[in-house]
Amino acid sequence: MSTPNIDPRRSMLLLLDMQPSVLDRFEGSDDLVNRLAGTIATARDKGMKVGYVRIAFNDLDYNRLPKHDDRLTDIANNRLMYDGDPSTQVHPTLEPQMGDTLVRKTRIGAFSTTDLDKKLRMSSRDTLVLAGVLTSGVVLSTLLEAADRDFKLFVLKDGCLDTNQELHETLMAQLFPRYASVIEVSEFEGLCKSALG
Repeated sequence: MSTPNIDPRRSMLLLLDMQPSVLDRFEGSDDLVNRLAGTIATARDKGMKVGYVRIAFNDLDYNRLPKHDDRLTDIANNRLMYDGDPSTQVHPTLEPQMGDTLVRKTRIGAFSTTDLDKKLRMSSRDTLVLAGVLTSGVVLSTLLEAADRDFKLFVLKDGCLDTNQELHETLMAQLFPRYASVIEVSEFEGLCKSALG
């Protein structure tokens, strides 16, 4: 089955957790950032909106984190990923521009603690092209929720990283294709070009 085209006028390239506080944990993250910088430039050139989702917490958020989740308790107790810290901002190489969509989340997925869905609907975007880290975290969670919200979905296979490469490959080969077209960064421009005719 052929990969469907991407209509830039109805799409958003959505970058998930592309911030130093997350990326610094990964070998190869510099290569990922450079690949996605090129992808962002292509998206802008084609007239596609670009969106950024980052995870960061303020004092009120820390108090609202559930006590039964050890990961979140550690974040709250140690005041990790504080919103004012430069490491929680979008990686400087991928810096947002005026007109981009930028949301801050306090859970794994991009939708549950943000107004992302509203922003997408208001800008008539029904297609998402996902990239980010972790494949098995924010990308997976966002993909499943976006599918339930009836978005058309693409995932950039080499635009995502995970601490477990085998799990990354399994998700890309077996689970994600049930909900999305899994493509390489190198295919992105051609699919957008085709959509514009």
